[in-house]
Amino acid sequence: MKNKFNRLFHSLVIAGLLIILFSGCVEKGVSDLEWYKGNLHTHSYWSDGNDFPESIMDWYKSNGYHFIALSDHNILAEGDFWKSIPDQPVNRKAFEDYLKQYGEDWVNYREDSGRLEVKLKTFREYKPLFEEEGRFLMLQSEEITDRYEDKAIHLNASNIQQLIPPQGGESVIEILQNNINAVLDQKEKTGMPMMVHVAHPNFKYSLTAEDFAALTGERFFEVYNGHPAVHNMGDSLHISVEQMWDLINIAYMEKGQPLIFGLATDDSHHYHRKGLRWANSGRGWIMVKADKLDAESLIESMETGQFYSSTGVSLNTVTYENQLLKVTVNPDPGVEYRILFIGCRRGESFAKVLLESKGPASEFKVNKDISFVRAKVISSRAKENPNYEGEFEVAWTQPVTYSDPG
Repeated sequence: MKNKFNRLFHSLVIAGLLIILFSGCVEKGVSDLEWYKGNLHTHSYWSDGNDFPESIMDWYKSNGYHFIALSDHNILAEGDFWKSIPDQPVNRKAFEDYLKQYGEDWVNYREDSGRLEVKLKTFREYKPLFEEEGRFLMLQSEEITDRYEDKAIHLNASNIQQLIPPQGGESVIEILQNNINAVLDQKEKTGMPMMVHVAHPNFKYSLTAEDFAALTGERFFEVYNGHPAVHNMGDSLHISVEQMWDLINIAYMEKGQPLIFGLATDDSHHYHRKGLRWANSGRGWIMVKADKLDAESLIESMETGQFYSSTGVSLNTVTYENQLLKVTVNPDPGVEYRILFIGCRRGESFAKVLLESKGPASEFKVNKDISFVRAKVISSRAKENPNYEGEFEVAWTQPVTYSDPG
């Protein structure tokens, strides 16, 4: 009862204050913060990924990431788990590379009648190999994988301390809320920084903006997911995930709830082949502005909207001060940029482009007539290893809303 009361109090009583706080804290003149690059959706041999956690962590750390959440389906990397390695040349070569890099003393494997099995290292075992203060952080995570009839309902819980089984329920909304509550309950009981986000809402076209509108306590979802089967762009019968984002926030503003923030993630599964058919690393990430590379600082910054999502565009600054939202790009030679300010006017039921400009910098004055606004930066450079044909590099800032100076 206490937990339910706390959630209700959080969602309803101080919702208006939180909207102002979260939307107004995007790099508010704090000069000692740094950008940290991370991915909150990654899979390994512990579920349906096709590589060892150590190899995956090595790739991310070597490619400039600062933090990673390994989020396998309904499992944490703990206990004894023997993985049967597929008898395919690409998988066998990956094992040989793994064995060569880490050695016989580290790799525990067995072969019998041509069948190769490897005992996977636990999170506690491989974590010390990669974590480095101020340089690289690993978050223990889980993709809570639930379903309702033919609907896939997946939520990623980052920095959890114990496994959370799928909670189930009698509807899509109930299942979503039950799993969100389970993460928030663990966060409250352990006192540890923790966050939950809804993954790939257009996967099997399982979730709608109306589903999200009925939720409380959900602050994040994936506006971009790098898996080829998740339909980020929608189709002739379904809206894109980005359009869904705006509809959710229109509903949240009407209810007095804090705005929902958009994440870009890899959802990486495939590490040995690259292309449109495969869920590869390096497609989508977030850049978090924080004072320290630890779970508490990162999650606190994300909860206050101090981050942006990207598929390739690098932003230099994102500021929201005195009702002025400013965005500047770290421009690359020969690349052109368009900056779109997308938002909703109060009393309207749809979002649209409120201002568009060309070049690496732009700004938008937010007034009382604006319900919320966010920036989208579109590059003229085609994305390397795209999620879909014709994809260009993009960045999304988080939505902000007008705060009465009085």
